[in-house]
Amino acid sequence: MGNVTKIMLVLFVLAVLAHEATSLWELEILKDDTQPLSKIAIHRTIQKLDKSITISANPILLGQKGETAEYVTVKYNKPVGASESDWIGVFSPAKFNASECMDDLNRRVYEPYMCQAPIKYKYANYSSPNYVTQGEGSVTFRLIKQRADYAFGFFSGGITNPVLEAISNTISFTDADAPVYPRLALGSSWDIMTVTWTSGYGKKDADAVVQWGTEVGKDSWISPASTLTFTRQDMCGSPASTVGWRDPGFFHTSYLKELWPSTRYYYKVGHRMKNGEHVWGPKYHFTSAPALGEDTVQRVVIFGDMGKNERDGSNEYNDYQHGAINTTDQLVKDLDNYDIVFHIGDLAYANGYMSEWDQFHEQVGDIAARVPYMVTNGNHERDYPGSGSYYLNRDSGGECGVPTQVMYHMPTTNKAKSWYEADWGMFHFCVADTEMEWGEGSEQYKFLEQCFAKADRQRQPWLIFLAHRVLGYSSGIYYALEGTYAEPSGRESLQKLWQKYKVDLAFYGHVHNYERICPAYDSQCVSTEKDHYSGTFNATIHIVAGGGGCDLESFSPVIPSWSVKQDLDWGFTKLTAFNHSTLLFEYKKSRDGEVYDQFWISRNYKDVLGCDGMGKNCPGFTLAT
Repeated sequence: MGNVTKIMLVLFVLAVLAHEATSLWELEILKDDTQPLSKIAIHRTIQKLDKSITISANPILLGQKGETAEYVTVKYNKPVGASESDWIGVFSPAKFNASECMDDLNRRVYEPYMCQAPIKYKYANYSSPNYVTQGEGSVTFRLIKQRADYAFGFFSGGITNPVLEAISNTISFTDADAPVYPRLALGSSWDIMTVTWTSGYGKKDADAVVQWGTEVGKDSWISPASTLTFTRQDMCGSPASTVGWRDPGFFHTSYLKELWPSTRYYYKVGHRMKNGEHVWGPKYHFTSAPALGEDTVQRVVIFGDMGKNERDGSNEYNDYQHGAINTTDQLVKDLDNYDIVFHIGDLAYANGYMSEWDQFHEQVGDIAARVPYMVTNGNHERDYPGSGSYYLNRDSGGECGVPTQVMYHMPTTNKAKSWYEADWGMFHFCVADTEMEWGEGSEQYKFLEQCFAKADRQRQPWLIFLAHRVLGYSSGIYYALEGTYAEPSGRESLQKLWQKYKVDLAFYGHVHNYERICPAYDSQCVSTEKDHYSGTFNATIHIVAGGGGCDLESFSPVIPSWSVKQDLDWGFTKLTAFNHSTLLFEYKKSRDGEVYDQFWISRNYKDVLGCDGMGKNCPGFTLAT
C-alpha cells in the first residue's frame, strides 16, 4: 500500500469517526421533545453577516424603576430574500462567537461560530404577516433580569440550519446583579424558614444577608446567608455542558430561626458590599408554620410537572407546556387561601438549558416569595446515565440534579439524596425521591419507614406521602401499555409501609393528568365510599396530580376498578385540614380555579389507633391483670 493510499485511508477513517461523533452529539441535543430549545441546531450555525439587513432593539436600558421584567421591541429589515423561515433569537450574554467554549466542543468536525443556545426566539413573521413580501417587521420579547446584557440575532435557514445574518445593538438592565426571585422553604424543624435567592454577587463581591422582623417598617434582625454556585464542569453531559450552558449566577440561603408559630414576618434579601453599602431587593412577607398539632385551618397545594411558558408568545414553548401560565396565575390569584406548596418534580423542564431556570423562578416568583415552595426531584431534574440516578435515561439534559440541589434548599440531610420530611401543623409529610432507589432494604426505604413512624397521630393526624413517579396507581396510557399501572415494583415495595403506618394520602406527578384512586391495597378497593371517608382507616387514597402545565397524557381505554375519577386537563390539588378529625380534598382546574372533584375524610384519633378495615395492623394487647 503506497503512502498516498495510506493517507487517503486514514483521512477516510477519521472522517467517518468524526461524522459518527458529530451525529451522536447532534442526537443528544436534538432528540429532546420536551425542551423546544433543543430543536435549534445552534452548533450548525454559519455566520454570513449582511450589511443590507438591519436589526435594532428598544428600549436600550431596562429596569430603571426597579422592574425585574420588561418588554422590548425588535425591528428588522431584510430588503432581499425575506423568508418565512427567518427568525429572531435572544442571546444573553450578548456575544456571538465560540471563543470561550471551543475546548468543550472539540468533537465537532468543523469550527462552530456559535456555541450557546438562545434564551428564546420568534419567527420574523410572528406578528408581521406581510414580512415575506415587504421584508420588514417587528416582534416583542419579554426579558427578565438574568445578570447579563442582551442582543438579538437575525437568522435565515430556519432553526435546523441557522445562518446568522445580522446582530442588534445590546440592551441591559440597571443593577443586573441585584438579588431576585426569593424562594421560601421549610427548615429542619417547624420553627425555621429558609429563604434562597439568586444574584450576580459572589462571596468575593459582597456578603449576602436577610433583614427581617414582625412589624411593617421595623426590621429587627439581620441574618447571614451562605453563597453557592456550580460550574459547567459540574454538569454530567450535553446539552448542560455544551450549548445549554449559561452562567447561573450565585445562590444564597439564610435560615430564619426561632419563629413564632403562625406569625406574619416581613423580610427583604440583599447584599452588604465591600464599601459597607447595601443592595436590597423588594420587601415581602410570609406566615410562619403553625406549631406541631396546632388546631387552626391549614391549607396545602400539591401538583407536579408544571414547566414554564412565555407570556410574550415565544415559539419555543407553544407546543409543550401550554398550561403552566394558567396554573401559575390561578395560584397567584389564590395566594391568600393556601399556606404551603409542594411541587412534586419536573419543575422548569430546563433539561440542560440553564437560562430556563431563571425564567421559571421569575414565573413562580410571586408564589415562592410568599409561601414555602417545596420541591422534589423529577426525572427532568435528575436522570442521566452514569450519574447515580435510578433511571438511565437522559431526561435531565446533563444536569444530573446539581442545579436543583443548589437553587432550592429543602430540609434534606444530604443534598444528593433528596428525600425529606416536613411538618405543617396537623400535617406530617414524607417526601420521596423516585429518581433514587426506593425498594425494600434501600436507604430511602428505611428513611420512609422512619418518617412514617415519626408522625405523632394525636397531634398530626394527617400523614401524607409525596413522590414524583407513580409508586401507587395510575391508568395513564403509558403505564397501562406496560401492564404495570405504576412504576414497576413501586407499590409492591411500599404498600406494606403505607398500610402499617396508615398513610392517609399519597400524591404523584409524572403522568400529566388528574386521577383519584379509591382506598386501595394490592390493587383492590377496600372501601365503597366515594365522597366521604369516615371511621377507621381502610387503606391509602392515591392521587395523580401531574397536570401542572405540561402536555397532557391520555388514559387507558380500559378503566381499572380502582380508578374513581379521571380528568384530562391542567389543574392542581388542595388539602384543607379544618381540625384534627376533618380533612377536605379538592381538585381545581387551572383554567378557572373551580373545584372539579372533592371528598372529605372524617377520622378521630381512636380510629387511627384501631385496626384498619382489613383487620390488620391491630396494636398488641394483653389480658394480664
